[in-house]
Amino acid sequence: MKPTEDLDARVRLDKWLWAARFFKHRTQATEAVDGGKIQLNEVRVKPARDVKIGDRIDIQIAETHYCVIVKGIADKRGSAAIAQTLYEETADSVAAREALREQRKLAATPGSDLHGRPTKRDRRQMGRFTGAG
Repeated sequence: MKPTEDLDARVRLDKWLWAARFFKHRTQATEAVDGGKIQLNEVRVKPARDVKIGDRIDIQIAETHYCVIVKGIADKRGSAAIAQTLYEETADSVAAREALREQRKLAATPGSDLHGRPTKRDRRQMGRFTGAG
């Protein structure tokens, strides 16, 4: 379905998040809103709250934070190209995500200092440390 740009159009928040492809399933969108991961105009709301053009939505998915402005309304899920026309991400949000990506890229890989299974010597040292040996 094509998104509408009618200023009076409204749709449920969980439906909009699903149609804009922030979540794969509508139940995931509902759970995120109920869990406080989604804010509409900087206010924690329920999944049935109506979204209209011009609203600001703050979305927290795992470590990633999005701040988007609603540009279109759709209640059915379409292609990714159509979904991208439903919102515009703020410049601050894009910059913060880029900084986080760079930080993760430069961080050491977890477990990079480990080199396979412990040797017999390593096991003895662990046993002395824990008091088991």
